Amino acid sequence: MDDNPSLETFIKPRKIVNQNVVHRLHQREIHNGRPGTHFHRARKFYTNVFPNFTLVNVEKPPCFLRKFSPDGKYFIAFSADQTSIEIYSFEGSAAAETLMKNLKGNIAGYTTDIRYSDIKGKLFETFFKLRCTAHVATNGGQLNRECSLFTDDCKYVIVGSAQSVPEDPHPLFFDTHRNNEAVSATARSPLEDYCLYIVELETGHVCDYRSFKYDKIFLSHNQGLYLYKNTLAVLSVLQQTIHIFHVTASGEFIDVRSIGRFCYEDDGLFFDVFQESTGRSAQTQYMEKTMNSLKHRLLTFLYTKAKSTGSAYELRRFYQFFEQYASLKMWKMQLLDENHLLIKYASEDVVTLKIQDPNSQPSFFIVYNMVSTEVVAVNENTSEELLELFENYCDMFRNATLHTNAPFPCSSSSNLHARQIQQRYKHTIINAKFGGNTGITTIYCNYFF
Repeated sequence: MDDNPSLETFIKPRKIVNQNVVHRLHQREIHNGRPGTHFHRARKFYTNVFPNFTLVNVEKPPCFLRKFSPDGKYFIAFSADQTSIEIYSFEGSAAAETLMKNLKGNIAGYTTDIRYSDIKGKLFETFFKLRCTAHVATNGGQLNRECSLFTDDCKYVIVGSAQSVPEDPHPLFFDTHRNNEAVSATARSPLEDYCLYIVELETGHVCDYRSFKYDKIFLSHNQGLYLYKNTLAVLSVLQQTIHIFHVTASGEFIDVRSIGRFCYEDDGLFFDVFQESTGRSAQTQYMEKTMNSLKHRLLTFLYTKAKSTGSAYELRRFYQFFEQYASLKMWKMQLLDENHLLIKYASEDVVTLKIQDPNSQPSFFIVYNMVSTEVVAVNENTSEELLELFENYCDMFRNATLHTNAPFPCSSSSNLHARQIQQRYKHTIINAKFGGNTGITTIYCNYFF
């Protein structure tokens, strides 16, 4: 036996799959792998396909290019005046083969060559054919080009418009403060009229819309909207109300419930009957002494949690911070599934953007069951438990998740290498800046939204 084994004895050579494109094409045609693995095999194949020519400064129509539909068939853009949606059909990656077959080299940039100039003018319309233009914001508002949500079947896109409320005549006080949890508008968070539209991608037809007058909804980057399958949630920050809609297969909004002042669908009907019998007007909603139903459930959960510990100290802590808990306002939210909401609460100064650095302020994350109307969990933004959930189930907190034809998200919860990088980043930040876990926990928890 060899007393001095070589490195080959311990290190086994890595088996490298045949990288020849022709061989891979042949294998793709004749080989049927295990069910559900065709996506992974397709991704491996495209590691051999890379661009061999670059063309920069391509001319485009006078519009704001936005995004592809999840199935890759359509591409949407917003018109220059932000009142219409331009829907293009994607012609495929080989559409420009005839146009570019005689070009030499590997890049065409800042050049005065007439051939390149001609190609730059035709390239966009070669790849994208204008299918239709949907005239959406016809009420004087402007579409927010950072707001767009596609349904899972890729048949519809939901967009939102906003219109400033004129100072003269100013809306009445009770039109802007419709319940006792409503916050006041500020210079950084002014009143606006909003409208959400659902547009059919095939025809450009505006199927349905919902309007919100004298309100504040964060449309940019879909902060105030969340679409999970066919359930759409809209957070009215000004009115402290979450509106839940069902998006039908025919492209219509169906009102399901409004969560805030009431939690059950029929609570408002019962209360309206009570108001009529007592002669009270709708204006008294802002002056009600009773507590908002959702806020009441939050405080009840915190009290029950403190009492269940059996410690008088925890109960004293609850009473000590009761006023701070009662003054919390909804800031952001998202759907975890069709029944559960994740809601972020903060102080009114944070919600109305009076504070320059809102993410540095204390906040609370609430998991709320819409069906049973129960608060399931409450965590501060410094919670170690919440940080662990985010690290292990990061994909559950993403703002754009398809539930059919998944786009293979890569995160610390689905990729070993991403998890290792995250851990190194986490420990580096802790050692360099915070010297403990509290700071990094706050960073990660605030990253949820």
